[in-house]
Amino acid sequence: MLTGLPELLEATQTTAVASILAIALALVIGLATAAARQSQWLILRKIAGFYVSVIRGTPLYIQILGIYFLLPSLGIDIPRFATGVIALGLNSGSYISEMIGGAVTSISKGQTEAARALAMPMSTIQRRIILPQALRLMLPPLTLEFTALVKNSAFLSIIGVVELTRTAQQIISVSFQPTQTWIAVAIIYFVLCFVLGLVARYLERSFSVQAAR
Repeated sequence: MLTGLPELLEATQTTAVASILAIALALVIGLATAAARQSQWLILRKIAGFYVSVIRGTPLYIQILGIYFLLPSLGIDIPRFATGVIALGLNSGSYISEMIGGAVTSISKGQTEAARALAMPMSTIQRRIILPQALRLMLPPLTLEFTALVKNSAFLSIIGVVELTRTAQQIISVSFQPTQTWIAVAIIYFVLCFVLGLVARYLERSFSVQAAR
């Protein structure tokens, strides 16, 4: 029997909270970056494009370590947990911005033109026509991205955040039960990702029902 199961379950809370906060941050960053890339200001488009290129061109492992050592050098002293959440959010946000951009551009421009011909304000067009369709298109890739983010939270162990992976390493060093411990960790990650998938499918069905009305 695995002796460190209570510790793993406690560490699951840390992993879940870090993932939820990182997902929220990634959505904000993704929306802001997608908006910046569509901006009329060249400087905003350049900054957003540079950010996406850097994130997509470097490993998450390096990004976490880079932010962990960069912030203190700039006089910003924040907990390791917050550093990890920021790193995960920045990484995922770049990919989400691409999903948003792709979903919005795939919507027929004729719908926007027809709505504008009816004197509908642009804010209303975006809220009632573009956004609902874009959300339906984005949900499948967003689910995959958020699932990857949950699994990538294991990288937070490299900066000393006591989440599932770090806790498993500590348990193994004492109990000498590597096989049982890693199997338990794999099951926990599977359950977390499975629950996330259920939530995504529920949202997808909800959007489909609303669209059918």
